[in-house]
Amino acid sequence: MAAPDSTPTRREQILAEAARLFARHGFHGVSIADLGAAVGVSGPALYRHFPGKEALLAEMLIGISERLLEGGRARVHHDDPRESLIDLVEFHIGFTTREPELIVVHDRDLANLPEEPRRTVRRLQRTYVELWVDTLRRVHPDVAPADARTAAHGVFGLLNSTPYAPAIPQPARGADARVAVLRRMALACLDAAPTPVADRPAGGGAAATDRPGPATGR
Repeated sequence: MAAPDSTPTRREQILAEAARLFARHGFHGVSIADLGAAVGVSGPALYRHFPGKEALLAEMLIGISERLLEGGRARVHHDDPRESLIDLVEFHIGFTTREPELIVVHDRDLANLPEEPRRTVRRLQRTYVELWVDTLRRVHPDVAPADARTAAHGVFGLLNSTPYAPAIPQPARGADARVAVLRRMALACLDAAPTPVADRPAGGGAAATDRPGPATGR
């Protein structure tokens, strides 16, 4: 996708329109002819940019996964880990509010990717999750890795639900209010990750479920 202050290329226009159409109609509900019509070219002309719909979907989902990871990494180099955590939350909220179609497409159509690009998406997502886990454990050193991972996934579930929320009747004021609510709820979820003493297993050791395990994004 193009940067906000740049003119999108034809390829970026195709990706943006494909995200919009896939989110509205589903991957299988959109034809090459539909995509061509959306960007003002014939369907066959799209093959000069992408060999097919699967390749287009793969570039779309791998691209957003790479951008999330790059943006996340740029926000975890503060001396203050708490500020890093807040920046991660702000960054992800910005993604969910600016590009909701990509969340819908990912949720519904990731399974339509061939195995290799689907694995690439999952690998990038796991790395992004671990940025959150590591940052949260810098803020709360006593939190178990599995608990930090659960908290991160809880925040993603919260923030990534925004495309499915009811429309806001007053966009300017309503959008700002929604972002403020999401920020408070996300930080409250992350701050709740440390296990209270009363909830810890007897003997002070970690429960079996506290062992680190694989993590994936939504």
